Amino acid sequence: MPENGFPFILPEEKPDRPMSAAMERNYTNYPAPLPEDNELYSQFKYTELKGFDYNGHDGTISRRDPSKVIFANGKYYVWYTYRETPTPPQGADASTDVIPSSDWDLSEIWYATSEDGFTWEEQGVAIARPPKPEVGWRSVTTTDILEWEGKYYLYYQGFMEASGKRGDDCPVAVSYADSPDGPWTAHGEIVIPNGKDGEWDQYSIHDPYPLVHDGKIYIYYKSDFNAANPRVRMQGLATADSPLGPFTKHPLNPLINSGHETTLFPWKEGVAAIVTRDGNEHFTIQYAEDWVNFEIKAITSLLPVAAGPFVPDAFTDTKDGRGITWGISHITNVTTWAQNHAVLLRFDCDLSQDIDDQEMKKHNTYHKPEFYYQYGLSKKQRERIAAQTQGQGKVKGQ
Repeated sequence: MPENGFPFILPEEKPDRPMSAAMERNYTNYPAPLPEDNELYSQFKYTELKGFDYNGHDGTISRRDPSKVIFANGKYYVWYTYRETPTPPQGADASTDVIPSSDWDLSEIWYATSEDGFTWEEQGVAIARPPKPEVGWRSVTTTDILEWEGKYYLYYQGFMEASGKRGDDCPVAVSYADSPDGPWTAHGEIVIPNGKDGEWDQYSIHDPYPLVHDGKIYIYYKSDFNAANPRVRMQGLATADSPLGPFTKHPLNPLINSGHETTLFPWKEGVAAIVTRDGNEHFTIQYAEDWVNFEIKAITSLLPVAAGPFVPDAFTDTKDGRGITWGISHITNVTTWAQNHAVLLRFDCDLSQDIDDQEMKKHNTYHKPEFYYQYGLSKKQRERIAAQTQGQGKVKGQ
């Protein structure tokens, strides 16, 4: 055992002494022993976007699941799922050809442009729903953008039935164009199919997220699997030499065991992932030097939901990814579940080699009481507590 206690000044490098498991992790699991010095640690700040109307937030208009942001033609571009229906979502059993089952049902892919990333001008539809029985006839959603050899490709989920009827039948489709403004030509075929019967991704491949690495297209994606309750969400990878495929799924899938959506960016020689809700490793930033085997590099809070970051080197096949500082995400259930819809918002962070914003590195944050009260007990929980309290009172009175 060491003769002296641990140093008062925290060493920047791992000290040569026996240490507890927690202190070993502090030096071996994270890029730096302090969050302030960890380039893959950040808090996130949010700003309301200008330029989008939501019809009084009555649930009939929704914008959600933004793509990565790109810069082209002197402005920023973002694509997203857009729903405008006579009613808010009514559930699978009540859905019709015009009444949506879910927030992303009966949707199209729209896009908007901006000069500053805060005020956006909606440009309209990019990918419309094709006629039945083509891929996506029921809904086209959750898109992301790839630039490859001077052309642009939008990958998206193509629903062939109302969401919620059977898992979610939505294999990946793609459309391509010579300009980010279109017009977009549908490939017309499934490019990443659902898995085989009994495999983890047999019913759904969500959130296709393309990057370029080693001269190939890497598409990370999420699937829902396991029994209906609890539903498990994990992330996998498919690669191809051409944007239209064929794509080969990685044999080690799933590669990320947590996270509700896919959000990744080149980081140094590898790739980093923002892992939001769901799973043992939610609310983490992870890193894979080989683009396959991810390790937790930071734990944080209030991560952006369905984040589409501005990734300038997403398609450059870089070996020194510079990271991200901002992007677009969404918030669902803006008012009530009866008027369920989503809104787009901007997030800012410091997950970048090029800035050092110590305001983003704070890890002792404070919230007003109202922030906590919104996570109050449910009616069922209150009834359980009341019964327990009543039972304890009877025991004491005996």
